[in-house]
Amino acid sequence: MAVLVSGASIAGLSLAYWLDRFGFEVTVVERAPALRVSGSPIDIRGDALGVAAEMGIRDAIHDQRVSTSGRDAFTTWVDSLGQPIAVLPNEYATDSPDDIEIARDNLIAILHDAIGSGVEFVYNDSIETVVDTGRVVEVALASGRSARYDHVVGADGIHSTVREAIFGPEHQYRKHLDTYTALVDLPLGSGTAGESVTFSAPGKMFCINDYGHRTIGFMAARTPEVEYDNRDLADQKRVLTGLLAGESGWRSEFLLESIAETDRLYFDSVSQVHMPGWSRGRVALIGDAAHAASLFSGRGTSLAMIGAHHLATELAAAPSEHTEAFGRYEQHMRPRVATAQEGVSEARDFLVPATESQLQARNQRFAVDAAH
Repeated sequence: MAVLVSGASIAGLSLAYWLDRFGFEVTVVERAPALRVSGSPIDIRGDALGVAAEMGIRDAIHDQRVSTSGRDAFTTWVDSLGQPIAVLPNEYATDSPDDIEIARDNLIAILHDAIGSGVEFVYNDSIETVVDTGRVVEVALASGRSARYDHVVGADGIHSTVREAIFGPEHQYRKHLDTYTALVDLPLGSGTAGESVTFSAPGKMFCINDYGHRTIGFMAARTPEVEYDNRDLADQKRVLTGLLAGESGWRSEFLLESIAETDRLYFDSVSQVHMPGWSRGRVALIGDAAHAASLFSGRGTSLAMIGAHHLATELAAAPSEHTEAFGRYEQHMRPRVATAQEGVSEARDFLVPATESQLQARNQRFAVDAAH
């Protein structure tokens, strides 16, 4: 039975591993010319660690955790002069001491290396059309390649091409949470060794995270949704600098200069995806394509890994009854997704306060004097 997986990030790679293990013929198509390895370190939590153990990769994940995994402070907030004013203990941002924080590129490599040699990867290509005939799914790629598959799974993220082709326009399902975020690599040593330091102004956040092997600038701005080309770096920079302009506190000017100079920037809306169903006919969705919780939940990676395990297991148990298999997968995952999506707006308000009063209330709650 042949399955096409769209997207070679955590959800897609995890699903490819399990489908191959269960004997499916798997093809993975990825828009990028190679595996996408950019992004900040990510958390693996709870049952996702059990899934990793079943995949035989938990030890590798543990061995490659970032050097700051398990640090006491999630971040230290500073004033405009860089003086510490508040500290967020790590326990407020994690589920348990067993959580593992790992660089995204390391997890991607571990997942990819675990996949059997029989899985075909097609890079620098993307799905152009998807037609579910009822008996097969006919797919045409942008390169001109076409093929038929028994099933297609969209693991292609919050801006899913598969979702748009089968379920309809993105605006029907994606909910913008009035915030944009950006990540940019910074020179090693430009942060405080082993620490996260954050400066907040009403509706804006500037943060530098030092992970030892890598230093990342993390910025956020509160605003209603704006129009821009999410595949055009210059347009992303234009919007981001416009949202963050006018702030000179702490190292905000250094971060803005880093945005202007970089040729690799992550910039996107903080959004959630809410759908009445994650499958239609022979096509299903997984991970952020189906149920993005947003980066403020900290659970997207775990949901992707757990969801891939459930989807492949159910499909393998009833390969000729995909409707029932997809339904059971969704039934397993719905409660987890609901938990991950709850409270995200509160987390956003906490990390990127919109008003001066919210900002002061947060800083007072976690004031440096109170933390010691």
